[in-house]
Amino acid sequence: MQIVTLCVLPGQHWNVKLLGVRGFLTLFCLISCAVQISRGARAQSLSDAQAQALVARALATELRLARDPNHPMRYQLRRSTPRLTSTKEIIETRDGDVARLLSVNDKPLAPDEDQKELARLGALAANPSLQKHRKDSEAEDASIVMKLLRMLPHAFLYQYAGTVSGPVGTVQRFTFKPNPGFNPPDLETQALTAMNGEVRIDAAQERVIRLEGHLQQDTNYAWGILGKLNKGGWVILEQANVGDNQWRIVNVQMEMNLRVLFRNKYINTSEQMTRYAPVPTSLDYRYAIEMLRSSPSAAAQGGR
Repeated sequence: MQIVTLCVLPGQHWNVKLLGVRGFLTLFCLISCAVQISRGARAQSLSDAQAQALVARALATELRLARDPNHPMRYQLRRSTPRLTSTKEIIETRDGDVARLLSVNDKPLAPDEDQKELARLGALAANPSLQKHRKDSEAEDASIVMKLLRMLPHAFLYQYAGTVSGPVGTVQRFTFKPNPGFNPPDLETQALTAMNGEVRIDAAQERVIRLEGHLQQDTNYAWGILGKLNKGGWVILEQANVGDNQWRIVNVQMEMNLRVLFRNKYINTSEQMTRYAPVPTSLDYRYAIEMLRSSPSAAAQGGR
């Protein structure tokens, strides 16, 4: 999964992109786990010990899935903002992700622009240290996700909200709100204290298919000196089975006003991930680059 982090993740050192999509993708992972916990606890009367054991089992499952390196994918990412729309083809590898820009504003790259993109990929293949830097960045994001998952049972309160019909069966709805007893230990978890919303899960597969979250109050980071998320921001994430029971994020929409280092930022993005296809687990990033270099440059392919 390519996981959004609201929680000061997705450049790691106050990178706005991290504060945006990656942060919220992290939150998505958190909610996924928590909904399963809360759902199981309501299914029967549990003692404190049983509830604790259920939480531990659910968290262990989520941690195992989050670490799973055995199902890399190739897919297309279409990202839209008020100023620009771009489409990239991305391949996940054991050495980190690699990507090729296919189109801008839904128009294939001009021949000279495409040659520049191919040259960039060639330079990346010739310099493994550049790819290692990217992989290290991805690993840092993942470590924060793991930390958040471990403290998840304390962050939110959940309430069952009925069912609706989904594309492949019954969908169960849960509302969530911050747990007033949760005391965030660091910057990465501060935003969890200001968000509420709704999660929906596939009743048969017990997988989260939709998360909608809203910031109900301004949230400061580092006493408001380094950053602030403004009340009213929202995010929607959708996940689907993309084949062979592999679940991936397929849609992200987000609108957020924030301040980072005394500068105001407005984020309004929409991302669609489509055309998922498995690739070999042991795929070397340089071979993945060759796969991208040999792909058609046009992005007008459509489909999932």
